[in-house]
Amino acid sequence: MFRNYFTIAWRNLIRDKTFSIINILGLAIGMASAILILLWVRFAGSTDQFHTRIDRLYTVLSNDNVEGTIRTLSATPEIMAPELKKDYPEIEGASRMNWGSRNLLSPKDSSTPGIMSSGNVVDPDFLNMFTLPFVAGDPKTALDDPMSMVITKQLAKKLFHTEDVFGRTVRMGAHSLYKITGILKDPPANTMFRDCEYYCSYAQQTMIDNDWTDIAVPTFVLVRPNTNVAALNNKLKDLIPSRSGGRAKTAEFLYPVSRLPLHGQFINGHESGGFIIIVRAFTLIAIFIILIACINFMNLSTAYSQRRAKEVGIRKVTGALRPSLLLQFLGESVLTAGLAGVAALLLVRLTLPAFNRFTQTPLELDYRDPQFWLAFTGFALLTGILAGSYPAFVLSSFKPVSVLKGRIDNLLSTLTARKALVIFQFSTAIALIISTLIITRQVEYARTRQTGYNRDHLINVFFYNNREREAADQIRNELLSSGAATAVTKGLSPLTDNWASVLDLKYAGKDPSLKMQVNQYAEDGNLVQTAGMQLLMGRDIDPIRFPTDSTACLINESALAAMKFKDPIGQAITENQVTYHVVGVIKNYIQESPYQSIRPMIVEGPRHNTGVILIRLNGRRPINQDLAETEKIFKKFVPLYPFEYSFVEADFAAKFQTEQFVGRLATLFAGLVIFISCLGLFGLAAYTAHSRVKEIGIRKVLGASVTNVSLLLSQDFIKLIALSILVAIPIAWLTMENWLSGYDYRIRISWDIFALAGAGALLIALATVSYQAIKAALANPVKNLRTTE
Repeated sequence: MFRNYFTIAWRNLIRDKTFSIINILGLAIGMASAILILLWVRFAGSTDQFHTRIDRLYTVLSNDNVEGTIRTLSATPEIMAPELKKDYPEIEGASRMNWGSRNLLSPKDSSTPGIMSSGNVVDPDFLNMFTLPFVAGDPKTALDDPMSMVITKQLAKKLFHTEDVFGRTVRMGAHSLYKITGILKDPPANTMFRDCEYYCSYAQQTMIDNDWTDIAVPTFVLVRPNTNVAALNNKLKDLIPSRSGGRAKTAEFLYPVSRLPLHGQFINGHESGGFIIIVRAFTLIAIFIILIACINFMNLSTAYSQRRAKEVGIRKVTGALRPSLLLQFLGESVLTAGLAGVAALLLVRLTLPAFNRFTQTPLELDYRDPQFWLAFTGFALLTGILAGSYPAFVLSSFKPVSVLKGRIDNLLSTLTARKALVIFQFSTAIALIISTLIITRQVEYARTRQTGYNRDHLINVFFYNNREREAADQIRNELLSSGAATAVTKGLSPLTDNWASVLDLKYAGKDPSLKMQVNQYAEDGNLVQTAGMQLLMGRDIDPIRFPTDSTACLINESALAAMKFKDPIGQAITENQVTYHVVGVIKNYIQESPYQSIRPMIVEGPRHNTGVILIRLNGRRPINQDLAETEKIFKKFVPLYPFEYSFVEADFAAKFQTEQFVGRLATLFAGLVIFISCLGLFGLAAYTAHSRVKEIGIRKVLGASVTNVSLLLSQDFIKLIALSILVAIPIAWLTMENWLSGYDYRIRISWDIFALAGAGALLIALATVSYQAIKAALANPVKNLRTTE
């Protein structure tokens, strides 16, 4: 019986090649798209899930009331980790982590220049808490020695050109020597530690900040099995207030590391969204793509069902039962889905490298894994059943007496369902197009926002050692005298990053109960000219002309408004027992997210530490020449260290990566949804033209023009697309309004976006249908009237 079903199914596939190709191609593209999306979703959801103790790993977060809202912080006091392990028996292990320490490393006895490498400074417990596979060494003791280091195989090859480096010595900077006590496998791409090439022991830190009000580093803990985390959180909430003598009033709590990558975004003290929203959105898109591909199959199968009506009637008359017919038709759809699945795997194999570059992920299919083939078989089977269920029920429901007389009783209901499915297809496609247009406009709107400084020819060079800081003034003088730069200053951080903020500034007229977050920056003079900022009041900091400017400061417009100074110049602002005097007010500039409102900021004078040199390159000659001259000057004063810099323009552009990534993916899959929908529309138009071939012949004989016939065949489809537009607009509008509500600086959704998306979809659909309509209208009416179909 099953062999007979297979034979019939195969004959039906090869009998109408156009119908079969459209069905297989539509399903193949839909399945391939869904596989790619689900691979990416699985990768995004697997971040740091491989740690064997992930169910007991937590990070310490704190809620702080700032300006009437709860702000959730991931930084903690440096003293917290050892105190937690000592005072709370529920905690098995605790570790601080100094994120992203970048240093010059070289073999101890090598005279060749070293390499810059990124690593973390952690407590010894860290290697036991997280699963970092060791090639050599013991994770339990690897960081017990203060001057020990654990490195990856990748770093070992860079430094020594071999992986067999256990026990060898590495020089950090110019003098510090570390013994390699462990070698790790290279970290996978799906971990927050993927850029870390080495780990050093926190025990090397000779000066630990014991101030419970000074938050500086993240803290991770491993709780003991069966710990009641809710009860432990209740104990921790008063930890900092009690240890700081009430000076800090944050409430600490443990947050699962397993949720950190996707869910770790907080609004007003509550978990709210995060990357999981994007993951869910694309999971939904994958489902919709498969549904749309299945709808193509349903529509074309039911449209062509009249051709098989007599077959069904004869089978029923000769004794075939409805279940056997259902099984036959479902078998045909499963066969089609199986062929489409093979084509989909081929498409995935061909497009996966490009998709990986597109998404910047290392996705792969493991064809040797039996679980993969089991999942794929189930996926293809489910797709075949989903696509074939409706046509199977329609075909098997035909009454033998009616179909043998040439009547199909449920044709009207089939047509109505087919129209509803077409509307669903194009509504989804149009909603995706609208969403893509809104995302693109939002990114462009923020990208063209006035930054408050001039990004052209502006670079950051980081300090990696004290020698660079000591030589900064000499470097500045030579850069200016050589003509490579027109202005230079030292800054706390890159202009596009906020490395520090303060909550307890003191100034005249401040409400003692008010807690206000103020971003900190620092300069040693000439920031306004170097960055191209706009000075609204007063002057820039200038310690050469004004020696007292070591404790001078600037404030921005937002700080001026928040502090309510009528005359800000000369006002005193105290931060951490140092009193600064205001010498100028600068126009707001974007330091953090270009989508958010600008926070109050204080720019402190040379007394404050700095971390970068900000350089305005000449600009009147080739930029490569300026960079080469700049590198030469840095090499002169800090010869051991490579010249590493970043363009402020590139740093600013990086702020749009997430939105641009979402926009690119949405554009790609919106295009695929439109293509798949148009494939189905093309098939339906071909069937409509074929089924009305005699009507078209008669109309042409009676004088109908090609235009008349084309419009006749197209108008029903155009009505469906117009209705799809009306359905898609409110859905897209509500969805994107909700997405935009998360941004302070946002576009207003205008009518032209809907008009553009609707007109585009209408034109694409019209072009798809018109080909078949015009082809039918141009056919010889005599030939049409002679047809026996």
